[in-house]
Amino acid sequence: MTTTRLSRYDRTMLRLMNDRRGAAWYATAVRRRLAVTAHITLTAVIGGLMTVFFLTEGEPLWPVAVGAALFLPWMVTTGVINGATRGLLELRERALDERQSAERTRVLALAHRATTLLLTAGAAALLISGGLDGDAPKAYAAPLLIAVLVVHWLMPLWMAGWRAQDEPGDDDVVTEA
Repeated sequence: MTTTRLSRYDRTMLRLMNDRRGAAWYATAVRRRLAVTAHITLTAVIGGLMTVFFLTEGEPLWPVAVGAALFLPWMVTTGVINGATRGLLELRERALDERQSAERTRVLALAHRATTLLLTAGAAALLISGGLDGDAPKAYAAPLLIAVLVVHWLMPLWMAGWRAQDEPGDDDVVTEA
C-alpha cells in the first residue's frame, strides 16, 4: 500500500475484500473461471431479456420479472469475482500494494483491447447487415450499443477474475534442504 493514510471507507472496503469466509467459492482456478463464465452468461441472459422487453410489441413484463430474478445470482457472482481478486478493481489505488496496482494496470489494458475488438465487430456487423439489406437495422443499434457498453464496463472484472492466481498454501512453501 502507499504511504497515504486510508480513510474509514478504504479500511472497510479493504477488510471486506480480504474477507476469506467465501474463499471456497474461488479457491481454485477452475472455480474462479466458472464464476466468470457464470457472470458472463447471466449478463448476456439479462441483457437478452431486456432486449426482448424493449423490442417486443406490447412490451410483456415477463422479461423484466425473469431479469430481476436473475439479478441476485448476478450480484453473488460479482461478489465471488471481487473476492477472488481481493477487490483489485473495487479498492482505491491508495489501498493497493505495488503488485496489485501493476496487476490492475495489466487487467485494464487487456480489457481495453478486448472491448476494442468487440466494438469493431459490432460496428462491422451493423455495417455489413446494413449493406446486405440496403438499410441498417436501426432497431438493433441501441441494444447492441448498450450491450457493448455493459461489456466495456464489466470486461475488467471478467479479466481480473479469469487471471486471478491461487492463494499460496502450506504445501506451496518451498523449503531448502
